[in-house]
Amino acid sequence: MTAATLLHLDSSISPSGSVSRALTARFADAWRARHGAAVRHRHRDLAADPVPPVGAAFDALGRRVERKGILPLDDISRLAEGPDEVREWGRSRPLIEELRAADTLLVGSPMYNYTVSTGLKAWIDRVTFPGVHHDPETGEPLLRETRVVVVAVRGGGYGPGTPRAHCDFQVPYLRAYFDRIGIAPENLHVVTAELTRAADIPALNALRPLAAESLAAAEAALDELAATLRPRRTTAG
Repeated sequence: MTAATLLHLDSSISPSGSVSRALTARFADAWRARHGAAVRHRHRDLAADPVPPVGAAFDALGRRVERKGILPLDDISRLAEGPDEVREWGRSRPLIEELRAADTLLVGSPMYNYTVSTGLKAWIDRVTFPGVHHDPETGEPLLRETRVVVVAVRGGGYGPGTPRAHCDFQVPYLRAYFDRIGIAPENLHVVTAELTRAADIPALNALRPLAAESLAAAEAALDELAATLRPRRTTAG
């Protein structure tokens, strides 16, 4: 049997001092420590090693595939026309296969300008190709049993009831996206840490106790998830 995989994505542009990186590392370390040899950890740094943005050839191939319905990945490869489409699909397929093989997906998502980072959005665009997350025979979602842990970090406050709640295009977007690709609602876990800039932005200094409370709650939620989300999928090798 092969070990279940934790696919761990970081997208903060800050290589050090990043709250989202610290929180995803906390979950990954706790999950691996609890499950040991039963899991494999695959880490992708979407800032240090960015996924290339999709181009016109990706769109052209996607439209051609979409007209034919849900296809196996090998059939998509055969539909690629010319070197640009072959290159675009060659960049996308490994990322799609990596996501499909994951038992659990861990996403570090800092908020930039009210939404997700450029690096995370580029990865989302790459792995979102017509039909690839549904079974060609049945149409059923292939990712329904995949667990997703989103660590959403924000420098300010955007929670329900706050003055800027309407500016949160980060968490609602990610919820809608993962629903679209077939993640079951009960398998999507969103953990938020807010006011992470309270200590270094003078206008937010008075909110430092709330920031500490939010961070502690996020750490506790991730510890609980690491303890309760057991590896479920292994394949015969």
